Amino acid sequence: MHTDDRRAADLEELGLTNYEARVYLALIRRDVFTAAEVAREAQVPRQRVYDVLEGLTRRQLALLRPGKVAGYSAVAPETAVHRLMEQQRRSLGRLERLSDELAQELLPTWSSGRTHTDPLDYVEVLRDAADISERFARIQSEAERELLSFSRPPWVNPPAENVAGIEASARLHAAGRTIRSLYSIDVLDDAEVLSVVRRFVEVGEEIRIAEHLPLKLVIADGSTVLCDMPDPVARAGATTSLVIRHPSLAEALRLAFHAVWDESPTLEEVLKQREGQDARQRIAEEEPERQERAGAATAAEPEPGPEGAA
Repeated sequence: MHTDDRRAADLEELGLTNYEARVYLALIRRDVFTAAEVAREAQVPRQRVYDVLEGLTRRQLALLRPGKVAGYSAVAPETAVHRLMEQQRRSLGRLERLSDELAQELLPTWSSGRTHTDPLDYVEVLRDAADISERFARIQSEAERELLSFSRPPWVNPPAENVAGIEASARLHAAGRTIRSLYSIDVLDDAEVLSVVRRFVEVGEEIRIAEHLPLKLVIADGSTVLCDMPDPVARAGATTSLVIRHPSLAEALRLAFHAVWDESPTLEEVLKQREGQDARQRIAEEEPERQERAGAATAAEPEPGPEGAA
């Protein structure tokens, strides 16, 4: 930075305008300047220099030299800086008094406002898929004691992308906390989703399968609820999610969760049941063919002759 530019910036810190700082720095270079001369020296517009000189004179930083052509001189730098500092101190004192008075005036209004709450302050409405995903991840990451969830399609994001869920499950399980999920039975028809469910089981999440889940739901630490509210009128897949921070509601939903949980089989029980059903179905499908082969074999056997009959 050019020396004069730096000095001008320092004078501005002490309360001068840029034009005032430049004119004062020009005045200290010579004993007396006319207005026109200092305007050229300081590179300040001539139509502005008179106001600037008047301001410096009023602040006792410049002296007017009367004559046929009025001249101007700068006061000594140590005097100028001392006066600027005094002005700053007085200004700071006024600001301190003003701030104290203003704080006292505003305090009753602020205190009154603390007692007013919106009856729905604890409800947050989310409609954007990215916002829903971000909040879902945050709730899982911030859970400290318990995570309960209803999981069912359609998914906002593919289950394989729920890294926060995997990390939360592993963390809560390692700490001896509760992490439980109820999945709707149709997830078993999607091999990719089923593999993700098995990953959650591996890191410690307890999984059960429900015949039907009315909506997706997360209950964190018995106080925060995230649930989707599918729009029955809007396009397919459109949904609105609610984040509700209300311990009483969370407790009521915990009771509903555990009622469904207690009646639902584990993942392995459902898979074994399906394997048995598949085996019985294969046997049923193969039975007509088996009977047909048995009938063909019987027909191919020779009938007994007369001697045999005797």
